[in-house]
Amino acid sequence: MPATLQNNAAHISPTVLIAAISGRSLAAAARRAGLRPLVADLFNDSDTLRLAERAIRLPGSLQTGIEADGIVDRLAELVGNDDPQAVIYGSGFERTPDMIDAIARRFFVAGNNARTIRAVKDPLSLADLCASLSIPHPEISGVRPDDLEGWLMKLAGGAGGSHVAHPGGGAEKPDHYFQRFVEGRNISALFIADGKEARLIGFSRQWSAPSQNSPYRYGGAVRLLRYSKRKQHRIGEWLTALTARTGLVGLCAADFIDGPAGLWLIEINPRPGATLDIFDSEETPLLRQHLNAIRGAVVKRPAYAGSSASAIAYTSHPIQVFPPIEWPEMTADHQIPGSVLDAGDPVCTVFANARSAATAERAVKNRIKGLSVHWKEGSP
Repeated sequence: MPATLQNNAAHISPTVLIAAISGRSLAAAARRAGLRPLVADLFNDSDTLRLAERAIRLPGSLQTGIEADGIVDRLAELVGNDDPQAVIYGSGFERTPDMIDAIARRFFVAGNNARTIRAVKDPLSLADLCASLSIPHPEISGVRPDDLEGWLMKLAGGAGGSHVAHPGGGAEKPDHYFQRFVEGRNISALFIADGKEARLIGFSRQWSAPSQNSPYRYGGAVRLLRYSKRKQHRIGEWLTALTARTGLVGLCAADFIDGPAGLWLIEINPRPGATLDIFDSEETPLLRQHLNAIRGAVVKRPAYAGSSASAIAYTSHPIQVFPPIEWPEMTADHQIPGSVLDAGDPVCTVFANARSAATAERAVKNRIKGLSVHWKEGSP
């Protein structure tokens, strides 16, 4: 039987097991929380290896997620003789949530179970939930509409925006669905849930980094210093209603469109996500709050001064041998020299801090432009 946080409260191990497509941000958050991370992810980049006590590379891809076969045995091999306090998972499990329940039969999973993941990540389930709770949510269809104007095509359980496209002709793709396009700004709410209530941590504005095949690929996010109190209150009520209905626990995020037609809930990410870096705090580490929420302890909200932004730098062309780079500060997720990259692959993550959100966003985009000369087409 997997141990529980409650039963081990007097003998908590400082070790946590992290599983994700990319485990670097969770590993960094674990270190800030005074925990020792064991990391299983797809990349094992140099930052992750530096942060982790031990790390293994999992089979899978950005497109398909983490491979389910053998996942529990791989995690057990990584753990060895350690006794991890919990498994904390990131992206990569939304399309095959049964993996979470399989892992929970061996370890204590500090996060949402497969039932809750399916409730908020299955498009039809989330649409029905929103309708029953009077939460605005774009119209969806499981079959190709006769008129494709004003529709987007998405992969059920997809993450990162790369799976979102304008539908074209041809056969329908498996596991894809159609959603009405809604005009407006992309706003994300980071919150901590305890199964009954959602507590807002903060808001961020997100932007895309379009490519030829991925017009809505995730580009970055900036933590907002101010956001309408009226909208905050409404979003808080919606997320508490969803939490009470589905049993959401721990750090989660909700993505909205804020536009001329008002607020629309687009999706729920039932685990720590892409904005963890810009919200985490040395003074109030969010993974500690995540664990507190799951065991029913008091949760503290970090206090913020100024704004932070993070963005992903992608390569626009294939790279046969990635060059050695002397990486500056405020960068992470560095590609290892000698790596082979396809066009559209991520190269690194870049950060910026500033007094305002607009200045932080501008700074992080400028840093990406400055760094990209190191891997521009034709460079050595």
